[in-house]
Amino acid sequence: MKEIKLKNIKMVKGKIEVKTGLHIGAGNDSIEIGGMDNPIIKDPVTFEPYIPGSSIKGKIRSLMELLLVPEKIAENEGKPCSCGQSDCPICRVFGAAIDRKRSSEKTNGRGPTRLIVRDSRLSEESKKAFSNKPLTEEKNENSLNRITAEANLRSMERVVPGVQFDFEIAYRVFDDGDDGKKDEELFKNVVLAGLAVLQNDYLGGGGSRGNGRIEFKDLKDESGNLVTLPDFARGN
Repeated sequence: MKEIKLKNIKMVKGKIEVKTGLHIGAGNDSIEIGGMDNPIIKDPVTFEPYIPGSSIKGKIRSLMELLLVPEKIAENEGKPCSCGQSDCPICRVFGAAIDRKRSSEKTNGRGPTRLIVRDSRLSEESKKAFSNKPLTEEKNENSLNRITAEANLRSMERVVPGVQFDFEIAYRVFDDGDDGKKDEELFKNVVLAGLAVLQNDYLGGGGSRGNGRIEFKDLKDESGNLVTLPDFARGN
């Protein structure tokens, strides 16, 4: 088995600013009379909205799969890439489900998941700025019956624009005989690129209807240096 050694852990910290209403659903098995049809996820103790790390990581993964390994998505009939191969940038960075039938020769050297995404909690700045203002809003939408023109009203809870969340990721760089060069390359070409693409796409639900536009702000690395996303982060 190929030997790998943890070389260092890269960090990126900053803010996620909501630019248009953000909806990350909590699920609602039972709807009370007069209650919200589609509530957002909230901290069970503080009842403040937050962004699960799984939502951020899953969205970045899906976008980068479409960019880097579209042929594997087609082979999997739309399911996430789970090839587990050591040379797959997606499985190496984001991880892959365990498959005992998978050839050990293909997975040898891939090592543990590189990217760790923390839950993004409401920033202290937003707690103060919105202390006397609502953090969320209810957006009502209509779908029309194409024959009868009957309207079907549905409501959705969203975090209002301007709210900021603390953002943090950790990225583990492993030396598998190349002094960590491959993982350093993937950090730039997959992780930072993924953050850039996410800014041009959307997070959460209802993105095609205007929801979920976000912006990463004041990103810094573990040494306090500014982190700049690739140019196409702003469509250049």
